[in-house]
Amino acid sequence: MERRNWKHLMMLFMLVAAMSMVAVGCGSNTNNTGAPATGNAAGDATAVSNAPAEAAALTLGLLPSIDAIPFIIAHEQGFDKKHNVNLEIQTFKSAKDRDVAFQAGKVDGISADLVAISIYNEAGLDVKITSTTTGEFDLLTGNDGVQGVKDLKGKTVILSKNTSTQYTVAMMLKQAGLTEEDIKVTEVPQIPTRLELLKNQKADAAVLPEPYVTMGKAAGLRVLSSTKTAGINPFVLAFPQSVIDAKGQAIQDMYAAYDEAVAYMKSHDQSEYIDLIIKEVGYPDTLKDQITVPEYLPANQVDVKEVEAAFAWAREKGLLTKNIPAEEVISDVQFKK
Repeated sequence: MERRNWKHLMMLFMLVAAMSMVAVGCGSNTNNTGAPATGNAAGDATAVSNAPAEAAALTLGLLPSIDAIPFIIAHEQGFDKKHNVNLEIQTFKSAKDRDVAFQAGKVDGISADLVAISIYNEAGLDVKITSTTTGEFDLLTGNDGVQGVKDLKGKTVILSKNTSTQYTVAMMLKQAGLTEEDIKVTEVPQIPTRLELLKNQKADAAVLPEPYVTMGKAAGLRVLSSTKTAGINPFVLAFPQSVIDAKGQAIQDMYAAYDEAVAYMKSHDQSEYIDLIIKEVGYPDTLKDQITVPEYLPANQVDVKEVEAAFAWAREKGLLTKNIPAEEVISDVQFKK
């Protein structure tokens, strides 16, 4: 096991180096400042000294998912500037693209998950969780013989290995009295492909995020479980410690804008912002009436037990070999421990 962990650790460091080199040739969607995630930006320091009243810039790297919506609405409605922070949101089509930008310092913070946090810190990156976010994974099936998670014993489940989707399935199976050894795993990283395989009965179940959950249900698939119903929340927002040190006030102002965006969604009819959700998350316009908007809550800090559970699973899979206590990856920049 020790030899395997050393080999994995070396692969992680090689991956970090490779991503940094690739990032030189990669552009991003809306990067106006070029502020590096390391906080080592002389231009930022000059701007602050010359115009102290100007809103600080904070660049977020988000995936097109439901947990990005409050941040986008905070910017669209001007709540960020109201709270003296200028959110610059870059959306990426894949976690790989997001990580390349993150490694290259193109974004300050990112929407991530607990398994990714373990991998970042295994690779020597001092990345901290600043809050949870409202994301969701659903486990769908089209097999009439599968009425619950317990019925997946001996069945085929599509997911992406060594990621939060596999972790989610592991926790759902555990709650149903099963283990990962009780199912057959087919690895398919591409989410649209997972949906098509499931629709064509090439597997018994698959883990999907929105908008593919709504698309799957429209095609007759059923939800067996979800991170919400299972009480699992691996979704977080994270920043390097160097950015937290340099832009702590801006992060606090961002959360004030986030909370105002959540309040806005609660007090306004869904029709007033549903088109933005369709555009940003990628729902087909034909499913507009079938979209269920999550009940967003004000930002809050991750539960230590959630981090411990995810890190324990990551250790079982050989993704995490370092002894990193959960408390060490949780920042108190916004929420005191």
